[in-house]
Amino acid sequence: MNWQDITVSSDNTHFLFEGKQIFDKQFVEVLKFHSPGLAPVLDNSGAYHIDINGNELYKNRHSRTFGFYCNRASVVENNRWFHINEKGERIYQNSFLWTGNYQENICTVRNDSNQYFHIDLNGNRIYADSYVYAGDYKDGIACVKSQDGFYRHIDNKGKFINDKSFLDLGIFHKNFATAKDKNGWFHIDKNGNELYKDRYLTVEPFYNGFALVAKLDNDKQIIDGKGQKILEV
Repeated sequence: MNWQDITVSSDNTHFLFEGKQIFDKQFVEVLKFHSPGLAPVLDNSGAYHIDINGNELYKNRHSRTFGFYCNRASVVENNRWFHINEKGERIYQNSFLWTGNYQENICTVRNDSNQYFHIDLNGNRIYADSYVYAGDYKDGIACVKSQDGFYRHIDNKGKFINDKSFLDLGIFHKNFATAKDKNGWFHIDKNGNELYKDRYLTVEPFYNGFALVAKLDNDKQIIDGKGQKILEV
């Protein structure tokens, strides 16, 4: 049985394989399996993780557990968040008000002052700065919101990748990111330069060279990488 073929029931209380219930157990809640074949579950004893055979990985119980990413899982205990390994052991001694999931061996966290920053696989900060918000890394770049209220992109060392700042910002997808200034949304390259002059109510990332956008009157259209209208939607 391949863990990738195990699905979650529609009521999120048990697991299915080829449409049939497995492990002969109903849980209070389950989340789907993640690599290397482990799943978060919650029953009357608390929250923990199971393997592909339905066996618990450890005896400890938490108030909440989440999926494994980069061999680390976020768990909550007494309203404190931290990460554990597949044996249920804490990776680091610090705890936070919230932790994300590791992406590219880096994780965003929120401390007791409601400040965001990123930590490495051992729980150490990867830079000294703190932010109003910090998102996940994708292809070595993350979005952060600084204390001045503006969003910027940082690399995996915490350095700004350019000198541009925006009212809102998305992650890079195929070398382009969504960005917002006082006039609306648009797309930028990795230098922070706009791809075109038009501004929109909303924009989606480019999908194979084209993006869905909504004009300020909410009419939608498809544009290409130069901002040229291809068709109305």
